Amino acid sequence: MNDEALLQRALDLAHGALALSNPNPRVGCVLARADGTVIGEGHTQRAGEAHAEVMALRQARDNGHDLRGSTAFVTLEPCSHHGRTPPCCDALVAAGVARVVVATTDPNPQVAGNGLRRLREAGVQVDLLPPGHPLSLGSRRLNIGFFSRMLRQRPWVRLKIAASLDGITALPDGQSQWITGEAARHDGHHWRARACAVLTGAGTVLEDNPRLDARVPGLVRQPHLVVIDSRLDTPTEARLFEPPAEPGRRAVWLYHAGAAPERVAALQARGAQTTALAGAGGKVDLAAVFADLARREVNEVHVEAGAKLNASLLREGQVDELLVYLAPSLLGQGAGIAPFGPLHSLDQRVALQWQALQPIGDDLRVTALVRGRDAFLSAPSTDRSA
Repeated sequence: MNDEALLQRALDLAHGALALSNPNPRVGCVLARADGTVIGEGHTQRAGEAHAEVMALRQARDNGHDLRGSTAFVTLEPCSHHGRTPPCCDALVAAGVARVVVATTDPNPQVAGNGLRRLREAGVQVDLLPPGHPLSLGSRRLNIGFFSRMLRQRPWVRLKIAASLDGITALPDGQSQWITGEAARHDGHHWRARACAVLTGAGTVLEDNPRLDARVPGLVRQPHLVVIDSRLDTPTEARLFEPPAEPGRRAVWLYHAGAAPERVAALQARGAQTTALAGAGGKVDLAAVFADLARREVNEVHVEAGAKLNASLLREGQVDELLVYLAPSLLGQGAGIAPFGPLHSLDQRVALQWQALQPIGDDLRVTALVRGRDAFLSAPSTDRSA
């Protein structure tokens, strides 16, 4: 296998950490001899456990391979700091790896070129892909939430919607189960699972009483739950306080605009963490919420809310991506996706950029970016160690 094929294999492996490694980035690593023979591979495990490089080194050693003179193909710059685990660059040097091929540098200020520098100082040859290389961009896109948190100090916000073809998300009486089919609902749970947090509003909690966990077989971590609740109307008996269906602990974070102390105490007694972030008009300051979530190491936020909160998020420019499931049906009247506005000019519209359209069962999954919101990915941290 050539260098590009081996790095592509590492990127494929990194997808195995999609719902596993949060808040750490999703990284893959392949170890190979000079002739391209693979001797070890792995991807990042749960936070506090082995990173991709250590997993690959461990597999190679377990299979009796001599690591001296080998090449490591890594999708993200090896870490150089003591976080939850020791530095991966040190592990590569200690193993006798002679060359490291890296898809992209790490945007974390604690790394940001230091890993490459330390490898070079130890005599390891380091080859970094140019920023425009498809594999470099692929690694950044896989870690779009991590890059967002590091470079924008806010998570990547993905708004999920299930609607009829004419854009209706619920009947006039509130009925919405089920507009889309079972396959789409199953697919939606996988998108929940990859996020660090699922966000909803108090209206959805009061009307639907959802649990909002990720029901994916084999899942080992649950996304945290965020509720935007201006007056702390969330009932203490709400299902969101129940243990998730699949294994994994999760925090419940309630953001409000100021509430009676007895309400705060009652919800905290149920295990909720309450935070007052008041904005204009007695509402929660949404921008402040996402800044706070970044401080809590949240990379991706998966929003499943009602039309009013959807509209507020879009109107205030807090949405980065839309994940829309369209059912092959027409419902006529009912709740729309996000009734913001009215707009006075087409220039005020939320401009989108199509990403993918894919049939999911009988429904259609559409993903679209808010135009320009991924611009930070085109300017990754530079190789200052060269």
